[in-house]
Formats: sequence, structure tokens, C-alpha cells
Amino acid sequence: MDLKVLVRWLRAVIIGVAVCGAVAYGVVCPVCGMKIIEDHPDVSGWFWPWLGFILITAIPCYVVLFYCWKIVGNIASGRAFSYNNARYFSVMSYLALGDVAFFFVGNVVLLLVNMNHPSVIVASLLIVFVGIAVAVVFATLSHLVKKAADLQQENDLTV
Repeated sequence: MDLKVLVRWLRAVIIGVAVCGAVAYGVVCPVCGMKIIEDHPDVSGWFWPWLGFILITAIPCYVVLFYCWKIVGNIASGRAFSYNNARYFSVMSYLALGDVAFFFVGNVVLLLVNMNHPSVIVASLLIVFVGIAVAVVFATLSHLVKKAADLQQENDLTV
């Protein structure tokens, strides 16, 4: 696959993920929340705290997409194995871990203030696991890209 085609595909995927996330956070979550309130009016006071909580979890996701865009820009300019990309992957790893920690702690806090159900926390453990897995993948990519940048720099110095 040609580099230009690869870069186009990567950018299309990033845009696609951003659009899907906007639909999920901006349409699906509010509609599902309203449906829950229709079925269970006794929890109507939970809607806005939960919606705000869920929307806050979107912020690190979009910051990660911003860094992905920067990485694709570096790939397009022939700097796939650069220290900048390694740093970007490292930041993305911390963002994923922070988002997962916020999500879990937020669920526990909402349970403590009686705005959550224990089964929701159990179900959210799957999301926490996926988030940790994503953070580990980003950390691994950071390490590998840094090693590749080291090798590339070493080869550039060798004549």
C-alpha cells in the first residue's frame, strides 16, 4: 500500500471514530437516558449528573484522536519512528488510564450518593478492562516507536 493511500485511510478512520463518538455521546447517550427516565421516572434526577459524567469521559477520547492525527501527520512526512510519536503514544496511554480511572471512580461516587446501581459498576468493569488494554497498547507502541527512533538515529549517524 502506498504511503499516501495509507495516510488517507488512517485519517478517514480517525474522522470516522470522531463522528461515531459524537453520535454516541451526543445522541445515543441522551436518548438512552431519556428512555430510562420514561421507564423509571423515580430516577429522573439522575439524568443530568449521569449525562455530564459521561460527556466528561469524552474529552480524553477526543484528545487522543488529536494526537492520532498528529502521528498520522508525522507518518505522512516520513517520520513514523520519531521521538515525538513515542511521546504522543505515551501521553495517549496516560490519557486512557486517566479516563478509565475517572470513569471507575465516578461510578463509585455515583453509587455512594445513591445515583447508581451496583450492577452498573459490575458492567462498567468491562469498559475499565478495555480502557486499560488500550492504555497498555499505547504504552507498548510508545516503547517500540522510541526503540525504532533510537535505531534510526544510530543508523543515521553511521556512514
